[in-house]
Amino acid sequence: MKARIPGQQQGGQAAMMKKIQEMQAQMEQKQAEIEASEFTASAGGGAVEVTVSGAHEVKSIRMQPDVIDPDDADMLADLIIAATNEAMKKADDAMNQAMQSAQGGLAGLNLPF
Repeated sequence: MKARIPGQQQGGQAAMMKKIQEMQAQMEQKQAEIEASEFTASAGGGAVEVTVSGAHEVKSIRMQPDVIDPDDADMLADLIIAATNEAMKKADDAMNQAMQSAQGGLAGLNLPF
């Protein structure tokens, strides 16, 4: 039979809380880094290029002059949408990867962050 040492369990909990706090700080730092980053994608073979921030703000849209056809505005809109969606996906993927990396071994514990 093992003897219980007073405060032993609390020490383990304190260490776990410290680890969780460190992980949260690391996650916040990585989130801020990703939000400040820019992600670029193109559509139509480079005819349209969209750059977004990690915070999902469109930063720029560049178009080749020959893609601007007043008689086919729908095609241009489709290219802009496709490039924007791809750039947003890149931003989301980077954020997800950074969060998984920051969670480390605690990811399987289903902690609320």
